[in-house]
Amino acid sequence: MGGSARARWVAVGLGIVGLLCAVLGVVMILVMPSLIKQQVLKNVRIDPSSLSFGMWKEIPVPFYLSVYFFEVVNPNEVLKGEKPIVRERGPYVYREFRHKANITFNDNDTVSFVEHRSLHFQPDRSHGSESDYIVLPNILVLGGAVMMEDKSAGLKLMMTLGLATMGQRAFMNRTVGEILWGYEDPFVNFINKYFPDMFPIKGKFGLFVEMNNSDSGLFTVFTGVQNFSKIHLVDRWNGLSKINYWHSEQCNMINGTSGQMWAPFMTPQYSLEFFSPEACRSMKLTYHDSGVFEGIPIYRFTAPKTLFANGSVYPPNEGFCPCLESGIQNVSTCRFGAPLFLSHPHFYNADPVLSEAVLGLNPDPKEHSLFLDIHPVTGIPMNCSVKLQLSLYIKSVKGIGQTGKIEPVVLPLLWFEQGPKDTMSPPNLIAWSDQPSSPYTPLLEDSLSGQSASAIA
Repeated sequence: MGGSARARWVAVGLGIVGLLCAVLGVVMILVMPSLIKQQVLKNVRIDPSSLSFGMWKEIPVPFYLSVYFFEVVNPNEVLKGEKPIVRERGPYVYREFRHKANITFNDNDTVSFVEHRSLHFQPDRSHGSESDYIVLPNILVLGGAVMMEDKSAGLKLMMTLGLATMGQRAFMNRTVGEILWGYEDPFVNFINKYFPDMFPIKGKFGLFVEMNNSDSGLFTVFTGVQNFSKIHLVDRWNGLSKINYWHSEQCNMINGTSGQMWAPFMTPQYSLEFFSPEACRSMKLTYHDSGVFEGIPIYRFTAPKTLFANGSVYPPNEGFCPCLESGIQNVSTCRFGAPLFLSHPHFYNADPVLSEAVLGLNPDPKEHSLFLDIHPVTGIPMNCSVKLQLSLYIKSVKGIGQTGKIEPVVLPLLWFEQGPKDTMSPPNLIAWSDQPSSPYTPLLEDSLSGQSASAIA
């Protein structure tokens, strides 16, 4: 009898323990997602006490800018009306340093800051030096000619004579350093001396002269401390709630974040919106696929074909016009009126007419598409490769002798890639063992690296 009683008590005890474990398991299933969510909310907001604040303030991993030039092989023939032939040169690689300064927390749940950046040439990672000479269109001559097309014959004659006197030609042979970071130009100096209010460029002229030892303006973004629904969204840029470069309210909107972090708990239905001062507009990337980076689940977002589509192909983009062929964006309104265009490298995802008009272009999705890999639970970028091309519209302009018989063409000048790698990153979705560790790994490991976005309500 005693043995049977003990057995019954043991059975009852085990049953109670089992019941408690089951109840505890149910409680954990119900409570854990909430606890994880609380940890995420606590650590991704812009707050000095959050784990991500130091990473937000200063990018803790090497970041690179790789520049590729399109050297014009046949400049004399182009002046005679023949099709341009280009040869890609580069990459010329720069280490990019960024850090936020003048950080001011405001009473309306926002923080204001400027992000300083500096670029330092990396000879060992580059295919060439900054002293390499490259033949490119003379932007001041050919861009200025297009801008002068509707001016009087007298003004165009003055421009022709002035350019000839100063030895200015349609194509220039300058070093990489001069093209990017600026050079003294006699034409610019002449205009600024005698017509000081006519020309917007002062001092040296260079394609990236405003990118080095500079900032992208004053950003004011929501911290998410008081109102999590607006976390990281841009409230104002340089004090503006919208820009005024474009011809529609939609195109002038400042949408999304500043391009460094997004709201957590993403789903494949999400899109990544951000405002880019360099592109003078807001941009949107769409979900492409899921994968793993450094053992951490990611969503890959890429640029849709509509990003640079013209208004006839994608009506919401009509406000960015006047437009040429689809796949390039006219940025003249925010680049002093110069006929400059933004696109994917080699006119990838653009009207084939554009790449066919220039010999030497080979658009390839593996080499020329851009992507961002985001950890969906935290909204933190794990990897990226942002690739864009800058082109100049050139043509023969009646009355300006330096333009010869140039046939109208959008001629690529250069393209660049920004990311944690200094070489082109094909958009595969495996764990890249040779990648540098993600800057956000400690936060992910501490709170939620094993969770999926769909596991949290």
